[in-house]
Amino acid sequence: MRNLIVIGGVLILLGLLSFVVPIPRSEDHSMSVGDAKIGIQTETREKLPPAVGIVLVAGGVLALALGMRKT
Repeated sequence: MRNLIVIGGVLILLGLLSFVVPIPRSEDHSMSVGDAKIGIQTETREKLPPAVGIVLVAGGVLALALGMRKT
């Protein structure tokens, strides 16, 4: 049952971090004409959807509750 407590804590931590830490993403917009290549590389930072964070936190709370349950 100790493993469930650790997993629950990690899930809660990941869920809370998903609300505040943006994930970087880069895109390459390029065009090749013969031997020449013209392009622009853009970089954006986006946060995960709130539903992902809510599911992670809820899963962590559930894992903690199951790990602390006495059998």
